[in-house]
Amino acid sequence: MATNWIAGAERLGDGTIGGAMDLPKAGARVVWHTTESGDGDAAFKSVANYLIQNGSEPHILYDPSTDRIGQFGPLNESARALRNDGSSRTNRVGKVCIQIEVLARAKSPFTKTWKPGPNFRKLMGAIRSWGVPDAFPMGNPPAYPGASRRDRAIWLTTAGHYCHSNIPGNDHGDPGSISPKALFDAAPVGKPGVPVFPGKQYFKAGADNAHVTQLGKQLVKKGYGRFYAVGPGPRWGEADRKAVQAFQKAQHWTGSDADGYPGPTTWKRLFS
Repeated sequence: MATNWIAGAERLGDGTIGGAMDLPKAGARVVWHTTESGDGDAAFKSVANYLIQNGSEPHILYDPSTDRIGQFGPLNESARALRNDGSSRTNRVGKVCIQIEVLARAKSPFTKTWKPGPNFRKLMGAIRSWGVPDAFPMGNPPAYPGASRRDRAIWLTTAGHYCHSNIPGNDHGDPGSISPKALFDAAPVGKPGVPVFPGKQYFKAGADNAHVTQLGKQLVKKGYGRFYAVGPGPRWGEADRKAVQAFQKAQHWTGSDADGYPGPTTWKRLFS
């Protein structure tokens, strides 16, 4: 069951920050922000009050130095942390669009010095309960204030984790070059050594991402390297499809179960 209120999170404000989502079929997603402030209890209180007074509340306020977490509103409703992209209400894109403000500065990525604990694991559990994959569709978070990828087509169609710096219609550069690996490793799921399946959308014609490389390397490790003229890379191609299909057939799967495109079962079996 999907989580709307995180157990143990402090309630901030009156619990009402937005409304229904405009594009629920666009895929569940998360947007990471930084408050451009210090951390600690005094900053937590000050920033929470500021966000409420200015009507720019996210869903979550998180302190990476103390693992303190607060929640302004339910995750299944919109927040107020993003600017609109023309007529598109960016806060309302997706099945959910979970906005997280982290007490940190973009020029000093918080994943280098943070101390995540049980509250962060609860946060990640709530995120995953909505089906948000452990993936950043627009690539690794860019260093502040470097070039930011704001691909409108990806934003409007693809589930996953995003940076404020990725959102069309917004000009902020936060949260800086935080580490996706550090985020996901701090809240492990499943069996040890079995990464979470990121989603079928990462393995199709035109796909170019780190998950394709991860898949290819595992296929080589399992003995299917003969399909690669060159080592596995980030761009999905026929070599990847044929290698996946050979693995699927080795499981005695047939028909659509052996089409060469990985799904959750193929992924789990391959990495187990």
